[in-house]
Amino acid sequence: MNFDPANESPDERLEVLPSNLCCRRIQAGAVAWHEIARRLRAEQALLLALWGADDRDRDGRYRVYAAFLGRNEILVLAHAMDATAHPTYPSLAEFFPAAVRMERAVFDLVGLRSTHPDHRGWLRHSGWPEDWFPLRRDSDAAAQFPVAPEPYAFVQVEGDGVHEIPVGPVHAGIIEPGNFRFSIVGEKVLRLEERLGYKHKGIEKRFEALAVREGHRLAARLSGDSAVAFSWAWCAALEAATGAVIPPRAAHLRALALEHERIANHLGDLGALGNDAGFAFGLTHFSRCKEDLLRLNRSVFGARYLMDFVAPGGVARDLPPQALQQLFDFYATLEKNVAELRAIYENHAGVQDRFRTTGTLATATAQSLGAVGLAARASGIRQDLRVTHPWPPYSEIEIDAVVEDAGDVAARADLRFEEIFASLRFCRALLAQLAAGATQAEVPDAEPGLLALGVIEGWRGPVLIALETAPHGGIRRCHAHDPSWQNWPLLEHAILGNIVPDFPLINKSFNLSYSGQDG
Repeated sequence: MNFDPANESPDERLEVLPSNLCCRRIQAGAVAWHEIARRLRAEQALLLALWGADDRDRDGRYRVYAAFLGRNEILVLAHAMDATAHPTYPSLAEFFPAAVRMERAVFDLVGLRSTHPDHRGWLRHSGWPEDWFPLRRDSDAAAQFPVAPEPYAFVQVEGDGVHEIPVGPVHAGIIEPGNFRFSIVGEKVLRLEERLGYKHKGIEKRFEALAVREGHRLAARLSGDSAVAFSWAWCAALEAATGAVIPPRAAHLRALALEHERIANHLGDLGALGNDAGFAFGLTHFSRCKEDLLRLNRSVFGARYLMDFVAPGGVARDLPPQALQQLFDFYATLEKNVAELRAIYENHAGVQDRFRTTGTLATATAQSLGAVGLAARASGIRQDLRVTHPWPPYSEIEIDAVVEDAGDVAARADLRFEEIFASLRFCRALLAQLAAGATQAEVPDAEPGLLALGVIEGWRGPVLIALETAPHGGIRRCHAHDPSWQNWPLLEHAILGNIVPDFPLINKSFNLSYSGQDG
C-alpha cells in the first residue's frame, strides 16, 4: 500500500504491532480511514476483522479497528472518535461488503455507528435496551433486562408467485440457532437473508475478568471445532506481546495438532455431505475414520478434542514414547481409507448429481464479497496463510496449496479430500523433522497497554485474536474473530437459483460456525 506517513496528521502515525505475522498499525482520521480502505481494496487486500473499543478511561475517546491482510503484512487501521452522544465513523462496506454485519455488531456492543444505512441490530436480539452497550467501560456487566421480542425487518421480495419460507431460529436436532428467510417462486430460491447472533455469549466481556495467562482456555472454547486454531492465535498474541519465543518442538507439536483438527473436521464434513445427498454409507464410514482419529488424539495428545493442548509458551504435554510409530501407522491407514471412499463418492451417480453445479459460488463473487479460507479456495482463490504468509513451522516445512475452481458443492468436497492428503503429507514431513528439546518456554509478564495480534489459518480460514494487555497480568480487551463472519454472506449468494431442498447440502458444504461468529 502506497500510503505516505509524511502526509499524515498527528493522529495518523505508523506503529509496529506485535504479532506472529508481520504487522503494523496506522492511526487514521476519518478521511484517511476511508481512503486507506479504498486503496487496500484496489490492492486486493482482505478484511480480516473489524471491532470497536471504549478508551474513554484512557484518553476520553472511542476507537474502531479494522485488520487487513495484504500481500506482505497485516495492517491494522485504528480510528479514534471523540466521546460524543452518538459517535460515528465512515463505513467500509463500500469496499468490503463483509464489514456491514461487523459494523452492526460494533454498534450493538459499543454504540459506535457506521455511516452505512443498515442499522438493524445484529447481536442484541432484544436481550438488552438499544441504548445500553455492554462493552462500554461504564456499563454494569451484571445488569439484567426483561426480554421483549422485537420484529426484525427482513428484506421483502415482491412479484407474481413469490412467497416466503421462514426457517429457524430453532432447528430440528442439535443444530445451533439461525433464522433463514427464503423468498422463492415454486422451489427456486430468489433470495435468502440470514439473521444470526442467537449464540452471543459475551465472550469479550468474559475475557476481561481473566488473567492473561488463562485466556487461552476460553479462546479454545469460542468455537469448539476450532479449538487448536483459536488457542494458538491467543497464545501467539500473548507471546508477541511478551516477546516470548516458543521452542521449535512446541511449534511442531502445535502444527501437528492444528492439522489433526483440520483432518477431523474434513472427515466429519465429508460424511455429512454424503448423508445430505442421501448416501448414508458415506456418513457411516467417514464417521468411523473420524472416530479413529479422535481415539488417536486421546492416545498421543491426551484428549479427543484438543481444548487445552496449546498453552502459553508451548504445549501442555509432549508426545509419549510410542507416539511416532502410532502416528505413521495411522496416517498410512487413513490415507488408504480416504482414497477408497473418494473413489466411491466420485463413481456414485446419485452423489455426483447432487454435488455438481449445486450451490455455485463464482470466483468473481467470492472475490467481491471477501471470501476467506476453505470457501475461497474452493472458488479458485489461492488464499491460505500457511502458504502465503507462513509462520513457524510452516515457514520451514512447506504444505501444499490446494485450490479448486468450480465453486460448487463438489469443489468444496474435493477440496476437503485434497486437504486431508496434503495435511497427511505435511504431518509425515513434520514428524520426520520433529525437533528435540523442550515443549515449554517461560512467558514473562506483559507490559500493560500493548495491543498484539495472533492470526492462525484454521480449517475454515484465518482466526484472529486481538489482545490488549492490562496492568498486573490482566486483560484490558480481547476481540476474537472467526472466519464465518466473512463467509456466512456467501451462502446467501450460493443458494440463488437452486431449489429449497438443496439448502441443507449447500449449507453443509460451507459448514460455518454459529458460535464462533456470534462470540
